Amino acid sequence: MFSMLFGIIAIFFINSWSVSFCSIIVLILISMLSFNQYFFNTMNYIFMYNNISNLLIFLSIMLIGLCFISTPENKKSRYMSCLLSLLFILVLVFSVNNVLLFYIFFEASLIPTLLLIVCWGYQPERLQAGSYMMLYTVRASLPLLMVLLYWSYNEGSFMIILSDTCKYNMYQSMYFIIYLAFLVKLPLYSCHLWLPKAHVEASLAGSMILAGILLKLGGYGLIQMNYIFNISGDKSFFLIFIMSLSIWGGLLSSLMCLRQVDLKAFIAYSSIGHMALVIVGILNDQVWGILSSIITMYAHGLSSSALFCIAYFSYMKVRSRSLMHMKGLLQIYPMIAFFWFLLCSVNMAVPPTLNLMGEMFIIPSLWSLSNMFIIVMGLMIFISGVYNMFLYTSINHSMYSKHMLLGIPLSSSQYISLLMHLFPMVLFLKMDLFF
Repeated sequence: MFSMLFGIIAIFFINSWSVSFCSIIVLILISMLSFNQYFFNTMNYIFMYNNISNLLIFLSIMLIGLCFISTPENKKSRYMSCLLSLLFILVLVFSVNNVLLFYIFFEASLIPTLLLIVCWGYQPERLQAGSYMMLYTVRASLPLLMVLLYWSYNEGSFMIILSDTCKYNMYQSMYFIIYLAFLVKLPLYSCHLWLPKAHVEASLAGSMILAGILLKLGGYGLIQMNYIFNISGDKSFFLIFIMSLSIWGGLLSSLMCLRQVDLKAFIAYSSIGHMALVIVGILNDQVWGILSSIITMYAHGLSSSALFCIAYFSYMKVRSRSLMHMKGLLQIYPMIAFFWFLLCSVNMAVPPTLNLMGEMFIIPSLWSLSNMFIIVMGLMIFISGVYNMFLYTSINHSMYSKHMLLGIPLSSSQYISLLMHLFPMVLFLKMDLFF
């Protein structure tokens, strides 16, 4: 962990794009070594080592590296500093053992993300989208700070590992305040309006980081709050209401994908549907549900980032994100159509991808709640297949527009970016990796 933080700080003083990229590759290899079980015995009062935090740190470093690969035309120092500062904050928020520092870095991750939207976005409404994101997330998380300070006062320490979860049944009356900050971040349906706006206005790197990593901060925060306060899994009315709203909202967001015209908004609503299963799995607090949520977060982080990449690459060819104008790519750019087929298949959870494993493992957790949850999830899976097939056929089939200009094919960096997204999603990871 110290080597990773030292490496990130050292990159700040390097202005060379190639040296920074090679350093990120080294950080990816170091983070992969942290999955070794001997590292888990090394725990102190500053950093917390477990499989979930190590997996998300690996995902953060990998996606930041893929941002560098996907945007080789942008090598300015301010752009590199923004991405590297975000990486530094993410490594800390996924590894820190201090609850106050966890909250500070959790909120600090919004600042580089806001800069990616406002400074490098290519739409005129990006200031409004940034304001939506800040208002939704900051307002929802401020009451959580009061609860965390009250908890640390009673506990006598800010350290998460020293918390005693047995004597704090009083916090069960604070479900709404404790969970709200992370449910908005995921986001929970009815608190999701900021996400499509932010995705539509963000640059490629902003969309990749927002969908690939920052949504996972909400799931990781829910897991941490369950560990601290021990308030999940009791089948109370409020928890059942949140889980019901989540899975019903996932069904509605899946239906809303079928009426989207903007390609990035289409992918954003698809992400809301996938994150609904993560909320249910974590709040139900069973082994199968937690395992499913972790696998889904990891798989969705790669698949959604890859979808935004291929959407941007297609936009550079067509100069439009409208599904009404983006047609017939199979006739002009067959390799782009091939990657659209692979990514749509992964997004609809075909075997042998991790998305399928995440959806299968959530079934026992839903079965313990109600048969209605199984029915709604079955409808979600069916509609997911429908809108992914609709997305692929509407983009790649039919006659291409006469206003579409023929351009150069995909570059080598774009091929590498898409393949590096796909490779970790197809291979099944070891089951003990997620525990």
